[in-house]
Amino acid sequence: MAKAKSVTIYGIKNCDTMKKARAWLEGHDVAYEFHDYKAAGIDRGRLEGWARELGWEPLLNRAGTTFRALPDKDKEGLNERKAVALMLAQPSMIKRPVLDVSGTLLVGFKPELYAKAFGLRD
Repeated sequence: MAKAKSVTIYGIKNCDTMKKARAWLEGHDVAYEFHDYKAAGIDRGRLEGWARELGWEPLLNRAGTTFRALPDKDKEGLNERKAVALMLAQPSMIKRPVLDVSGTLLVGFKPELYAKAFGLRD
């Protein structure tokens, strides 16, 4: 049952995609903890672990205004080390949400993937 799973959603409170993801979880009676990057930041070990598991590319939000506003020198030659440093310095560059369902990570909000993760039909 979904309620037995440990669920944490990582992101920023006022992000529209986060609001949709949280509404989906609440609408499906999934209990979760919310980790707000703006309020609590993100620790290096967790972010590096995500990058090892998923690769850094899916985690880096290149479409966001924070990334686009970077000087070109910061956007060039990106690799895992550089991308992780950028995301640690400005957590709004982490694609949202990151959903941790008992150790399984989902990046972004796709209702069909959420439903699958919880064994639900959407």
